[in-house]
Amino acid sequence: SCLQLGLERFHGVCILGFNSAEWFIADIGAILAGGFAVGIYTTNSPEACHYVAESCSANVLVVENHKQLQKILEIQHKLPHLKAIIQYGEELKEKRPNLYSWSEFMDLGRDVPDTQLHEIIESQKPNQCCTLIYTSGTTGQPKGVMLSHDNLTWTALAAGRFIMLKDAKEKQELVISYLPLSHVAAQMTDIWSAMTFGVQVFFAQPDALKGTLVDTLREVRPTAFLGVPRVWEKMEEKMKSIGAKSSTLRRKVASWAKGVGLQTNLKRMNGHSEVPMNFHLARHLVYKKVRKAIGLDRCTKCYTGAAPITRETLEFFLSLNIPVLELYGMSESSGPHTISLPHVFKLTSCGKEMTGCRTLIHKPDGDGNGEICFSGRHIFMGYLNMEEKTREAIDEDGWLHSGDLGKHDKDGFLYITGRIKELIITAGGENVPPVPIEDAVKGAIPLISNAMLVGDKEKFLAMLLTLK
Repeated sequence: SCLQLGLERFHGVCILGFNSAEWFIADIGAILAGGFAVGIYTTNSPEACHYVAESCSANVLVVENHKQLQKILEIQHKLPHLKAIIQYGEELKEKRPNLYSWSEFMDLGRDVPDTQLHEIIESQKPNQCCTLIYTSGTTGQPKGVMLSHDNLTWTALAAGRFIMLKDAKEKQELVISYLPLSHVAAQMTDIWSAMTFGVQVFFAQPDALKGTLVDTLREVRPTAFLGVPRVWEKMEEKMKSIGAKSSTLRRKVASWAKGVGLQTNLKRMNGHSEVPMNFHLARHLVYKKVRKAIGLDRCTKCYTGAAPITRETLEFFLSLNIPVLELYGMSESSGPHTISLPHVFKLTSCGKEMTGCRTLIHKPDGDGNGEICFSGRHIFMGYLNMEEKTREAIDEDGWLHSGDLGKHDKDGFLYITGRIKELIITAGGENVPPVPIEDAVKGAIPLISNAMLVGDKEKFLAMLLTLK
């Protein structure tokens, strides 16, 4: 269907909508037809949509509904390469030239001979770009991260094997697709790893992050689940508020079980294998019921990533015998680089690098803190039409510079300690890393949801605070 619309090699097919089967089909179809698959955030303004669509010379735009269509119609006249718009989530409310419903789009390809598609597929090389992930920088417009066929397929297999995802022939893994597919983390888990291992994917409701996710979790009971820190924090808040309303006896039992759970799991984390009797009792009385209530009773792989998570939240879930494991990476590394495992993890660490990847701590200070650099087959090709930015990111030895500060402990676990660009240099010349101060304030004042230290080039420091 993309070919019938005149999709040219290395031109974009932009997809603007919530996670759905049509999103996956449009993405994979664009790649097989020789174009670039390009996700656009549903929250983007018309101007932000225009920037992405223009920079990837989009031939085709796929939108979910009338609301998203309006954004594109507003900027259509400024997209010289655009040949067609497809709307998939609801019936078209208006007829326009080159505007198609999903069923009309599917019908377009019926008369295109298979040989034409096969020739394009055969001509594609593993090292050619097939996907663009637009990542926001601290300054200026988003950069188009070019990922190759090999980046995606190698990373999906390497990450899946590393976390011991089972192949569908052995055991059916289940995941929920709800995080934005324009983000590399969701694409890697929901599309590429799922295809590689035959994982069954369930689509959440579009309002998942506004509260319906727990209902979907209970219904699906996934075997693997990736949540950004805010998802875990919301679950924690909900569970605490429900717990506060229960009877005194129940609260006492829960408090006892959480104490046992945290101590046992911390010992287990440090290599102790013996499990006390009271842990088995607590599992029967509390942990199993909690897991079932939030739909994680079958989940053996609970992950968090994309942003820092607090130790308090990690300990809360660990006390309920739900180890939430951290992973770390970036769009430029096709998603993951280091991953924690159920039997190999440390609280607040991002784990160890995946098999086949290497980590370098660049110019470490006296405490071992330096810039985290990556190397491996998961490293991106470069930024679309931004050679200078690419040279800034990848040095002459092939190391990708993350811009994050971190260090390894004696066992090889990676810890993120801050951002290079975040370093505040006051008017007095003092170098102030803001993250430890922000974390200390958030730890001391439970009412605070976020804290931001400011004062670069100033003679004083100030802090912006938001309430929960």
